Amino acid sequence: MKVYYDDEVDALYIELGDRKPVGVVEIAEGINVDMTRDNQVVGIEILDASKKIDISTILSYSIELNKEVLQPAD
Repeated sequence: MKVYYDDEVDALYIELGDRKPVGVVEIAEGINVDMTRDNQVVGIEILDASKKIDISTILSYSIELNKEVLQPAD
């Protein structure tokens, strides 16, 4: 996943995969979802992003891992 923010136009793009989208679905005013031919979500665009979300929270992150998954099998 990659996150891009353009502060000049106040647009946020969250890239969820490397597949090429073939269409866009607007799910709310200024919130667009990029879709593949088989309806897989590959990106989310948020226009006027700073008015819709707290940009500082999306540009910082933490990763939580399930330790059970990471432990080697006996």
